[in-house]
Amino acid sequence: MQTMIANVDELRATLRDANPPELSPLLRALWLAARGDWDGAHAIAQDVDTRDGAWVHAYLHRVEGDAGNAAYWYRRAGRPVPTSDLAGEWTTLAESLLTASSR
Repeated sequence: MQTMIANVDELRATLRDANPPELSPLLRALWLAARGDWDGAHAIAQDVDTRDGAWVHAYLHRVEGDAGNAAYWYRRAGRPVPTSDLAGEWTTLAESLLTASSR
């Protein structure tokens, strides 16, 4: 069962915990990425074959510094390569995924 996280601030507050709360796979990937577990986050994102999955995957390759691979995944997500910093994109992604999960 997914924990009811209502907003990005509540999601960020869980980052101090040793383990993530129950989250959708893509929110869990973002949680792991924020905690520095790129490999764990990437393992989740590459298994979610949706536009949102491609967006998280793109973000992770941007974090990794692989601009070419990130650009490929942004195209798959139907999104432009962002000009915001990584923290700003993490927030935008989390807000979008939280909104989608509350529907």
